[in-house]
Amino acid sequence: MTPGSNLPLTAARVAVTVTAPVRLDVSGLLLTAGGKVRSDDDFVFYNQPAGAGVSHGTTPAGDTITVDTAAVPADIDKVVITASLDAPGATFAGTEPTGTVRDADGGAVLAAFTPPQLGAETALVVVEVYRRGGGWKVRAVGQGYADGLAGIATDFGVSVEEPATPAAPAAPPAPPAPQAPPAPVPQDQWAPPAGAPAPLAPPPQAPAPAGPPATGKVNLDKGRVSLQKNQTVSLVKDGRPLLSTVRMGLGWEPARRGRSIDLDASVIAYGPDRGKVDSCYFGKLRILDAAIQHSGDNLTGDGAGDDEVITVHLGGIPPEVTGLVFTVNSFSGQKFSDVAKAYCRLTDAQTGEELVRFDLTGAEPRTGVMMAKLIRQYSGEWEMTALGSFVDARTVRGMVKPAAAAL
Repeated sequence: MTPGSNLPLTAARVAVTVTAPVRLDVSGLLLTAGGKVRSDDDFVFYNQPAGAGVSHGTTPAGDTITVDTAAVPADIDKVVITASLDAPGATFAGTEPTGTVRDADGGAVLAAFTPPQLGAETALVVVEVYRRGGGWKVRAVGQGYADGLAGIATDFGVSVEEPATPAAPAAPPAPPAPQAPPAPVPQDQWAPPAGAPAPLAPPPQAPAPAGPPATGKVNLDKGRVSLQKNQTVSLVKDGRPLLSTVRMGLGWEPARRGRSIDLDASVIAYGPDRGKVDSCYFGKLRILDAAIQHSGDNLTGDGAGDDEVITVHLGGIPPEVTGLVFTVNSFSGQKFSDVAKAYCRLTDAQTGEELVRFDLTGAEPRTGVMMAKLIRQYSGEWEMTALGSFVDARTVRGMVKPAAAAL
């Protein structure tokens, strides 16, 4: 399966196992049509292994969430299966977790999904099992979170309490000998103390490892975001998805004085199977019933500001389009090493406010670059990721396959 794709389930009881080269904690959340749990009882994990029609278990292959669709309450619309990393400070970068869906009774494999291009994420929504037309289906999701299982739980309405601050100890009569620091508690290991009730409260986190911080995922709450390569911004402000019209401006300057360079900005629209739906460029200025529009060709790159602009009506993108990749090509065949100050920026079409900016540095001697991608999440919001990946392609046609691979 690929992100966003779905399949009908041919078994009433399915088992979803998530495996990786590292230790994972796998959980299941029962969600209503509003996308939230009814109560904390709808959060099924190793410390609360049974819910309504959903259970957690451990097999030799790994942690498994079993969904008995006939026993799931009628007011539950979907069961979301998540995975989080057990080791403190670890991310999914370099790992390839795979969710495998099996017939829980016969053992036959019904579907498998490996989320692509993971980085700073510490938790994932892997797949969801959901109702559709009187039956049940499974959808590949692959949405990442940089704040662990607690971030997922909070998003879906689980009450995640902050750990209490311990009281300061009484002063001893004499200076004590230095104490060794307590052993770090594994991230997301939420076992309550003996005899206490079982609130879903994460323990104190281990200190972050030395080195540069992970980029993670940010939103627009604090204003304009300047992205680094491979960093992602969620187009959400004040808790609400941005569903207005935005403009993707792309600009560049010739690196050598007096030498004009003809670059062409384009956007390629893809479906959930990474198949091309359509592309918008200087030769096709409107696509998807004008939900995406191109400003026209700039032959030189001269002048201040955006050289070419692509307007995207986010609310008008048809549901069969789940990903957009913004590309720039050197139609004349000159290399990007001869281009300076290449950038892309996302602005609010109504106010002109700049929301997101990505300044490309370190150009390579190639003729095509994938600047950024917009991915529609299963929750309906859009996320923008800075790419900055170079390829050898002089037209948008040559960008279709590499851009699909970048989704």
